[in-house]
This record gives sequence, structure tokens and C-alpha cells, in this order.
Amino acid sequence: MLEVGAGVGTLTAGLAERAGWVTAVEVDRGLLEALHTTVGGRPNVRIVPGDVLALPPAALFDGPPDAPRKVVANLPYNIASAVLMRLLEAPLGLTLLVVTVQREVAERIAAPPGGRDYGILSVATQYHAAPRILARIPPGAFLPRPKVASALVELKPHRTPPASVPDEQTFFRVVTAGFGQRRKMLSNALAAGLDLPRGVVERACAEAGVDPRARAETLGLAAFASLARALFPHLRPPP
Repeated sequence: MLEVGAGVGTLTAGLAERAGWVTAVEVDRGLLEALHTTVGGRPNVRIVPGDVLALPPAALFDGPPDAPRKVVANLPYNIASAVLMRLLEAPLGLTLLVVTVQREVAERIAAPPGGRDYGILSVATQYHAAPRILARIPPGAFLPRPKVASALVELKPHRTPPASVPDEQTFFRVVTAGFGQRRKMLSNALAAGLDLPRGVVERACAEAGVDPRARAETLGLAAFASLARALFPHLRPPP
């Protein structure tokens, strides 16, 4: 188990009773003393002081190499999306993530195509894992009480990506360009974001079977993957 933002160790203690090995990461040195008091004496708990975004993810898991690897955490809300992407993108062999995040972030993670919540975070997360909102949590469930509502999200990483892409860098360049100007038609947004002639983009849309007049928020993973394959021969390497 990996716990990010262990705080004073309340959740850590519960994880230690169920897991073979627990790594508890905490950046706030003001909380580390309490964390050591709560779980420091447990032989299966390793406390790692530091910023999870600056630590090598593969080094945060203990136990045998073939042991299931899971993440359970009340993620720090200001870096929740960045932490999730870092953990999902790395080849860690994760089998499950269960995290608490701000409710709006949870809704963007799990959003299907077609709604205002669907965007780059939705596509990026769903490319790597199948998300599901397990519960919505009111501010009063926390101490100290936050100003925002929260949600508990489950993510089950895919064994293989759900869409065939030329390479992930190209795929996410296309996704980012598509959402770069949400109010514009897809052909205009892609042409501007990828620095391509509009005619090239429209032909790629036709090849991919995608309406060039559509908006990015209406496209699922498969459509974005088709676009990435069609646009790949026309893209210059990024600077």
C-alpha cells in the first residue's frame, strides 16, 4: 500500500492492519512527529518524508515484486490531479487506487463524453484506468472542516490501454489541442493547437471518421485515438 499525505497516521494505522507493507508519504514536517508516534513502531510501515511529486514512484512500494500494489489516500487537494497522473503514467503495476479528492475533481475524472465536466483530465485518467465515484463526502466529515465537498474515487488501472494510439505523446498532444479552445469546432481547435493547415486537419478528421464541426467534449477515447493515428504523419516533433 502507498498512502500519500498520511497526516497524523489515522488512515495509516488502519491500512497497516490489513496490508503486508505500507509506505506513508508526508511532506508537512509539522505532522511527521505525530505520524511517527501513531505508526512509527509498526514493523510493516515505512514513513517517507517529502513531496511525492519529487520522489521516484517505483521506490515507494515495499514487499515482493509480484505483490499487489495499491494506493489508498486522502490526497492533498491542491496536487491531487498531478499525483494521480504521476502514479498512473508510471509502470508501477498498480491494481487499485482508492482516493479522496475534491468533488469537482472527482466528477471531472469520471465524466463521460458530452458534458461540461469532460475534459483533458477525464481522457487522461480514463486512458490509464476505469474510474468510479464510490461516495460523496460532506465537509463536516473532516477535521478541520474544508470549504469544499469531497468524493471517494476508485480507479482500476487497465492492463492494456483501451484505445490504440501511435504513441502516447502524440495522443495527448491531440487531446490537449482539441480541448485548447473548447468553444471552437474541432477542426479549428486542432489546426491552431497543432500548428497545421485546416485542410490537413479536415482530411484527418474524415480519415478518422470524426465530424470536424464537433466539439472536443463529444469525443470518446476511441475517436481521439483515431484522430491521433490520422494526424501522426503530419505532426512535427514538439519543441
